[in-house]
Amino acid sequence: MRLLFVCLGNICRSPTAEGVMRSLVQGEGLEDRIGLDSAGTGAWHIGSAPDRRARGAAAGRGIELAGRARQVRPEDFEDFDLILAMDRENERLLRGMARDEHQRAKVRLLREFDPASAAAGDLEVPDPYYADAGGFDEVLDQVQAACEGLLAEIRSGALA
Repeated sequence: MRLLFVCLGNICRSPTAEGVMRSLVQGEGLEDRIGLDSAGTGAWHIGSAPDRRARGAAAGRGIELAGRARQVRPEDFEDFDLILAMDRENERLLRGMARDEHQRAKVRLLREFDPASAAAGDLEVPDPYYADAGGFDEVLDQVQAACEGLLAEIRSGALA
């Protein structure tokens, strides 16, 4: 299973989701079964490390955010089984990039995998870039719950 996490610039939300999921996957010993990456729909931060505030918030929970920002590529729709958007705008952009219905079906909102968020209809991970430092902790909480749900679905075979 290959997962791509996507936000706007690939420096806050999507590397946070990748880092959280990587931590969960490693904790379960599933590194050989689940591949992870992140990307952005925009090109503004290509080559940049994750935002220092996101790295700091994640480090406070023992999670490392690594890598460099990149933009979503057409081949990502072939290389990944699920493309997980952080909000509806990125979901819309990704579906617009998809070549066909099969590729569009790979695009999902990450928080769909958090049962509480799905039940409440609160499916967007807010962009913390212009928020205060607490916004990064809120993103971590939301992403953690969604990634736990996603991993549970993968383990159950529901997403095979």
